[in-house]
Amino acid sequence: MDDWRQRVDAVWADADDSREQATLDAIDALVAERPANDPEALFEAASGRDFAGREADAEPFYRAALAHGLTEPYRGQAIVQLASTLRNLDRPAEALSLLRDFLGAEPEHPLADAARAFAALCLFDDGMRADALREALGALAPHLPRYGRAVTAYAAALDDD
Repeated sequence: MDDWRQRVDAVWADADDSREQATLDAIDALVAERPANDPEALFEAASGRDFAGREADAEPFYRAALAHGLTEPYRGQAIVQLASTLRNLDRPAEALSLLRDFLGAEPEHPLADAARAFAALCLFDDGMRADALREALGALAPHLPRYGRAVTAYAAALDDD
C-alpha cells in the first residue's frame, strides 16, 4: 500500500461526524496531490463530499471516478455510494437502475448485499413497499442458517394489496 493510500485511510479512520468539514479539507488536500483525472482521488473527493452531507457536489466526482476507470476495491464502493447519493437527492429510480445494472453484471460482488439493501431503500422511497421488503428479505435469506427457503418463498408471495 502506498503512502498516499495510507494517509487517506488515516483520515477516514479519524473521521468524526462532528468534524465533517475538517475531514473534507483533509481529503481535499490529499486529492490535490494527485493528477486531476486520477480515479481514486476523484472517488475520495466524492466520498468526502458525501461524508460532509454535500451529495449534489459528490455526484459528479463519483461519475468522473467511474468514467476514468476506477478499479476495485473502490469501484463497487463508488457505485453503491453514488446510488445512495442519488437516493438522497430524491432520485431513487435512477439509483435503483444503477444498482440493478451493478447487480446484473456482478451478482457475487462482495458489496452485492449492500447494493440490495440500498435497492430496497430506493424501492421503498418510490412507494413500492412489497418490492422493497422482498428485496431486503431476498438479500437476507441466503445468510439465514435455517428458514432461508421459507423466507424466500414468503418474500416472493408479498404484494401491496
